[in-house]
Amino acid sequence: MYIPSFNSFTDGQEIIAFMQRYSFATIVTSVDGFPVATHLPFLVKQEGDKVMLRSHFAKANSQWKQVFDKTSLVIFTEPHAYISPKNYEKEENVPTWNYIAVHAYGKAQIIEEEAKKAELLQHTIEFYDKEYLQQWGGLSEQYKSKMMKGIVAFEIEVTDLQAKKKLSQNRSEQEQKNIIHSLSQSHDTNEREIADYMSKLPDGQTK
Repeated sequence: MYIPSFNSFTDGQEIIAFMQRYSFATIVTSVDGFPVATHLPFLVKQEGDKVMLRSHFAKANSQWKQVFDKTSLVIFTEPHAYISPKNYEKEENVPTWNYIAVHAYGKAQIIEEEAKKAELLQHTIEFYDKEYLQQWGGLSEQYKSKMMKGIVAFEIEVTDLQAKKKLSQNRSEQEQKNIIHSLSQSHDTNEREIADYMSKLPDGQTK
């Protein structure tokens, strides 16, 4: 990912927190030189000095057959916001876009053991829909087993993590304030979130 030095996002804990917050991500692989992508809910966890990603494909999705023993790219992104030149002090400026993105690379390993697949589904429900846990617990083992036969669970140990915050760090302090004010007044959730991220940048983080 192209990352100018002033857009570099290097705080490991903050990166993981971002991935966990925006955890519906895109896994991209190459099949015979052609890019293939699937959008999946991921569980992101730091285990010692490792970052682990876990999810599952529908078995009917043939991409799962291509991801193992090859490097995959998992993209975590959002929020994003259009930045109008009206926020700048000089008229001769072009529009742009502010956003945050994390690219995680690694090789997927299949989770074959039924107990570990069941554990993955349990943790996924706990993370995404805790209120469903009781209903899930009351379902028959036969139904759960049938459901698990329809998925392919996997995990990725991240070997390369690239993160970018494009939040107008190259603009003047006044221009940043203008952008934050403009976006914070928006009815669009993405724009308000970008304003919030911008307001949390360390003082003087401009270029």
